[in-house]
Amino acid sequence: MNPPLRLLLVDDEAPARARLRDLLSDIAAEMPTTVAEADGGMMALEQVQANVFDVVLVDIRMPGMDGIEFARHLARLSPAPAVIFVTAYDQYAVKAFDLAALDYLVKPVRAARLAAALAKASRHPDEAQRLEKSALATRRNLSCIERGRILLIPVADIIYFKAEQKYVTARTLSREYLLEESLVQLEAEFAERFVRIHRNCLAAVDAVCGVERTGPEGENEPCWQIILTGITERLPVSRRQWSAVKALLKQPDRE
Repeated sequence: MNPPLRLLLVDDEAPARARLRDLLSDIAAEMPTTVAEADGGMMALEQVQANVFDVVLVDIRMPGMDGIEFARHLARLSPAPAVIFVTAYDQYAVKAFDLAALDYLVKPVRAARLAAALAKASRHPDEAQRLEKSALATRRNLSCIERGRILLIPVADIIYFKAEQKYVTARTLSREYLLEESLVQLEAEFAERFVRIHRNCLAAVDAVCGVERTGPEGENEPCWQIILTGITERLPVSRRQWSAVKALLKQPDRE
């Protein structure tokens, strides 16, 4: 007999978690499990890094960190537990499968449907559950792996992104983080928060407080650099991106 599946239930509503526990009790004879709970994405990430789980059943709509953002951070771990989305919002179904979730359950969940979803995880314990980047929801946090643990970087704290070789550096007031992200994807996802100032750099719109000239205008060399709130570092503005930066500084709320 296979060992019990190690499950983590992630939902901000206690009655929803209790309902899943009741269903798991109903199917315990055919699908034995051990169960832990988390009331949100942040707590769930902490639990996943401190314990070993085979499957995470996660709600999509949650405050703070929703289920899809949580699952995207979870995918940074190796191996990562399988993901089953459990939600009342069936319009997310197609997108959930695009994200390579193992399965997708619509509330109210039926015992037989839950058993079938868990059976998939039981049959394929080593199946990689790699979640791709999705435009379904803009992330509040980015993540990186340091010393085997996931670090979360609030997007609101990031002053700029800079592409360097195969990594992107995210700069905050306190330090730099190395991300395995594409600058193009970051620009698309956070278009309202960041402005491209160079082919290898995005600056936070709210952090740009001015520009200064670095020299006479040339054909190839940038002659302007931006001044950023909170740090002394200056970043060059390319000739191609100068018009976008100039337009940003002319916005009425900056005058």
